[in-house]
Amino acid sequence: MSKKERTLRRKTTFHTRYFFRKYPALPYISKWLCISIIIGALVGSASAGFLQSLEWATHFRESHIWLIALLPLAGLLIGLLYYYFGKDVEAGNNLLIDNIHDPKEIIPFKMAPFVYLGTIATHLFGGSAGREGTAIQMAGAIADQLSKTFKLDKEERRILLISAIAAGFGSIFGTPLAGAVFGLEVFLIGRIRYNAIFPAFASAILANQVTNLWNVHHTHYHISIIPQPEFFPILYSILAGIAFGLCAAAFSRIIHWAGSLFKSKVQYPPLRPVIGGVIIALAVFAMGSTRYIGLGIPVILESFEKQLPLYDFALKMIFTIVTLSAGYKGGEVTPLFFIGATLGSALSLFIPLPFGLLAGMGFVAVFAGATNTPLACMLMGIELFGAESGVYVAIACVVSYLLSGHHSIYTKQKIGEAKNRRYESDQERSISDL
Repeated sequence: MSKKERTLRRKTTFHTRYFFRKYPALPYISKWLCISIIIGALVGSASAGFLQSLEWATHFRESHIWLIALLPLAGLLIGLLYYYFGKDVEAGNNLLIDNIHDPKEIIPFKMAPFVYLGTIATHLFGGSAGREGTAIQMAGAIADQLSKTFKLDKEERRILLISAIAAGFGSIFGTPLAGAVFGLEVFLIGRIRYNAIFPAFASAILANQVTNLWNVHHTHYHISIIPQPEFFPILYSILAGIAFGLCAAAFSRIIHWAGSLFKSKVQYPPLRPVIGGVIIALAVFAMGSTRYIGLGIPVILESFEKQLPLYDFALKMIFTIVTLSAGYKGGEVTPLFFIGATLGSALSLFIPLPFGLLAGMGFVAVFAGATNTPLACMLMGIELFGAESGVYVAIACVVSYLLSGHHSIYTKQKIGEAKNRRYESDQERSISDL
C-alpha cells in the first residue's frame, strides 16, 4: 500500500469515527431498522395468512353447523399435540413475557405452526376464542429465530421480542400505534422500556403495511354520536369505566380459577379440552345459536348500532372462559372486545350516553383492565373510532386499569409500579406470585 493510499485510509477512518461520534444513534437505528424490516415482512405476511384462514374457518363453520359436534374431538387432537410435542411452548404469551424478563433459550419455531393449527381448529369447530394470542405467539417464534442470525445479546433479545409482540398485535388488528405501545407496556405493569421504542414502532408499522399489501381487510367501527366532553358526560364516563374495570378483573380472576379447576379435576391434559368441548357444543345446540362462539365480530358491530341486552356480555364471558381454560387455543382479546362492547351497549340502559360511544369505550376499556395496558388501549380507541372519541376512551381505559387491580390474563406480567400505594410491596413481583 502506497503512502498516499495509507493517508487516504486514515482520513476516511477519521471522518467515519467523527461522523458516528456526532450522530451516535445512527448505528442503533440502522441495525434495528434492518431487523424491523425483516420482522415486518415475516410477521405481516404471517398475520395476513392467519386472518384469511380465520375468515375461511368462520364462514365454513357457519355453513356447516354440524361441525360443532366435533369440537370435543378437535380438542382431543389439540391436547394430544401439545401434550406429546409442545409442552415447551404451551405457556404461549406468558412464555414470551417471561423471556423478556429473563431471556433464556431461543423460543422454538414450532410454537408458530402449533398455535396456528390449534387456533384454526378451535374456530372451525366452534370454540370461543380470539386471535391476538396466536398472532403474538407466531410473531415471537418467527422473530426470535433472528437472534442467532444477528448475534443478539440478552438485552437485544428483549428488544427483539418486544418488537415482535408489537408487530403481531399491530398487524392483526390494523392498529400499528396501539401495537407498538402494547409491546412496550404489556410485560411490566406501570412502566415502559424506552430503549425499544424505535424497533417497536418500526416493526408494528411495517408489519401492518405488509398485511395491507396482502389485501387483507380489517374490521371498521363507527361511533355515530359523540357528545362534547362536558361535566356530566365525563362523570358518566367515569361510572362506565368503573363497570368496565370490575368486569375486567372478574374475567381475569375467573379464567385463572377455571383453568386451575380443569387441571385439578382432570389429570390427563388432553382430556380437558374434550370435556370443555362437550360443554360448549351442548350449550350451542341447546341455545340454537352460534352468537357466542368464534370471534363474534357481527355482534361487536351490532353493539355499535343498537342497544343490546345485559346477558350478551355474560354469556360470551362464560363461553370464552370454558373454551380457553379447557386448553383450546386462541387469544382472549377479541372476546374481551365483544364483552366490553356488549356491556357498554347494555349500560346505555342506565348511563345516559350514546350506546355506540359506550360500546366503543367498553371495547377498549375492558381490554385495558384485563391486560394492564391503558396507553395502548387509548391509542387503539383513537385509531379505530377517531380522535373525537379520545377523551371518553382515555377516561374509560384509565379508570378500568385502576379498578381492575393487580389482576391480568397474563400471569407472567410483573408489577413495575403499583397502582396504589397500599400495594407497593407487590412491586417487581409477577401476577402469578400474588
